[in-house]
Amino acid sequence: MNSQFMGTLARALPSACRPCQFRTLPVRLARPFSSSQKSDSSAKEKSREIERQLLDTKPEQPAEDSSPLSAITKMMQGEKTRASQTVSRDYSRMAESLEAEMIKQPYADRAPPHHLHIYAHKHNTILTLTRPNGNPLLSMGCGHLGFRKGHRSGYDPAYQLAVHVFGQLQEKGILFEMQRLELIYRDFGPGRDAFTKVLLGNEGRNIRGLVSRVTDSTRIKFGGTRSRKVRRLG
Repeated sequence: MNSQFMGTLARALPSACRPCQFRTLPVRLARPFSSSQKSDSSAKEKSREIERQLLDTKPEQPAEDSSPLSAITKMMQGEKTRASQTVSRDYSRMAESLEAEMIKQPYADRAPPHHLHIYAHKHNTILTLTRPNGNPLLSMGCGHLGFRKGHRSGYDPAYQLAVHVFGQLQEKGILFEMQRLELIYRDFGPGRDAFTKVLLGNEGRNIRGLVSRVTDSTRIKFGGTRSRKVRRLG
């Protein structure tokens, strides 16, 4: 009875009646240093190389390539070479120095200034405009307007002289050449206040915007020879 039952069961389910065998994994069956692994790794490397060629990856460049074209290409590709590092350092230093200079003089222009000398003597007023290198462009005094001798001193002749000089700057086109203007005062005659009045008035509206610096070059005596006796009238 049992033999017949087992026979029918074996015919119906042949896999269930086979003896249990221990199945090993394919990883364990393969040797650690077999030729099959080497062939698999070489096949993988070949496939990776083909993928790199298809994707146009960056080829390896020699380390001693110091041509300017290679440096430019490396800079464009984002690689930091020695030349690019030195150039970046120089630009950073220049930027820092320029920033420090702009902090000291935030509203100053870098163009060289023209100079306008105002010599306000007690007997006359002389205005002289010079280029940045010091060459004179225009020089006029109260005598050029018809004032003679003692009439050259005073507030009114200096006022008329300043108005006339500003008009000449616009007529001759000198005003368009100037980008910056430096005023240099000398002495404390009546023409000093007259020129300042004209500059701040309507006649100097096109010139006072160019003024970048105002200095005073009045001569100051320290010691030296004895001065002349002060003149007393009356």
